[in-house]
Amino acid sequence: MDLDCDVLIAGAGCGGVAAARSAAVLGCQVVLADHSGWLGGQLTAQAVPPDEHPWVERTGITASYRQMREAVRDRYRADPRLRGEARRQAHLNPGGGWVSTLCAEPVVIHAVLQQLLDPYLAAGNLRLLRHYRPVRAEVDADLIRVVEFASSRGDRPAVVHAAQVIDATEEGDLLSLTGCEHVLGAESNAGTGEPHARSGPPDPFDQQALTWCAALELGPAGQDHVIERPARYGFWRSYRAPFWPGPQLGWATQDPETGRPLHRPLFAPGAAKDLWRFRRIRDGASYQPPVNDVTVVNWPQNDYWLQPITGVPEDVREQRLADARELTRCVIYWLQTEAPRPDGGTGYPQLRLAVDALGTADGLAAAPYIRESRRIRSEFTVAEQHVGVASRPGGRGAALFRDSVGVGSYRIDLHPSTAGHGYLDISSYPFQIPLGALLPVRLDNLTAGGKCLGVTHITNGCYRLHPVEWNTGEAAGALAAYALRCHVPPRAVRARHRLLAEYQQLLVELGIQLSWPDDIRGTPR
Repeated sequence: MDLDCDVLIAGAGCGGVAAARSAAVLGCQVVLADHSGWLGGQLTAQAVPPDEHPWVERTGITASYRQMREAVRDRYRADPRLRGEARRQAHLNPGGGWVSTLCAEPVVIHAVLQQLLDPYLAAGNLRLLRHYRPVRAEVDADLIRVVEFASSRGDRPAVVHAAQVIDATEEGDLLSLTGCEHVLGAESNAGTGEPHARSGPPDPFDQQALTWCAALELGPAGQDHVIERPARYGFWRSYRAPFWPGPQLGWATQDPETGRPLHRPLFAPGAAKDLWRFRRIRDGASYQPPVNDVTVVNWPQNDYWLQPITGVPEDVREQRLADARELTRCVIYWLQTEAPRPDGGTGYPQLRLAVDALGTADGLAAAPYIRESRRIRSEFTVAEQHVGVASRPGGRGAALFRDSVGVGSYRIDLHPSTAGHGYLDISSYPFQIPLGALLPVRLDNLTAGGKCLGVTHITNGCYRLHPVEWNTGEAAGALAAYALRCHVPPRAVRARHRLLAEYQQLLVELGIQLSWPDDIRGTPR
């Protein structure tokens, strides 16, 4: 099928959904295409409760992201089984997980995102293509003319002609298809000047670990839900990375901030931070009658750092993704059968894969959680020197950008890498998102709408999180709409003072925060 639109968005993760909404709100004809059947990416298909900053309930996110969060809470409040004391909480946390003040089941978040887009789908100015992956692009004179998508379900290919194109895919798929200049993997210190960049030459295959998440339900003692022993269990049971303090399948992990060995139990009484409540997405005690807890397994034990998956041949990629899934199944089997318990026994056979919470047949996430994308060579690249606390002595906060299109905050958090490096987790200041990081150096109608923006391997560690990706996508969708309204390429909006000021005012009207309050800006994370 041939489609014509104002704005084409590849990828329906956090950034893609936000981009589609903002472009549609501003009157554009939008096509949103994604290889999965899901909306929300990290939040849903990848089953990762949102990683957010400590001020999220009052500032530092866009109005639409806040609307999404409150709509999730409202869905839980509408459940008659929810206890009154939970329903009355202003900041209801359905799972009670300690990673976020909003840990919720992916199926609920997906329903909220669908509801968020429904008015534009009904109005006819948004078209959603599910199960479509970009496979080919035509570029002429620095303009993307056509992007072709193949259907994974055997439907006809979709050939999309668009005036503006946004890459919101998880791995920057359009960058390689369009010949857009980009970076993959880790840059060198010599190239970026970043204190924590690698000392040797750049390595495109030095990429962060991915994680294939799963959801576990805690049944009563005495139940037996042990899965079939995975074929690779013997390998993973004995595997230990050279930089790791113990075997992959074990309780000994690494403290991200210090690198020292860390022992975090599955269950701990009182206020201790245990693994079970880390990313718990259903707090069974909040219901009457009580139901079983459900948590997401996104732990060091199922981080897959053996080999990279981005930028390799497709058959190699698929095999490595299968290995990552197998690792997660091995972790589940180990938990059920051999994980040491505090009472001296082994295994928790009452743990069951929770298919209902994830909406999948096997209780594993619908898609892998991929932390790192190809990244555009951009008009401006955010480096460690712009946001890292140690790189900006004097407590003056992150760099201020005249072309800010939003804000975010997170520590510079890099998981162990495929090049054999352990965690890098260092303090950063609350930061801004510069428009220059959304604009490639050459292509005139491509904008970054997610993790493929102009950051480095290092600063990806704080720009890759849910609300930042959402803000990036929302700003990209608005930029595409505004550039079309003004009959200019997106880069002209940044280059011309009047256009930039008008565009930033438009963002403010959409509820996008462009700067941090003074009392927060200099506060390290």
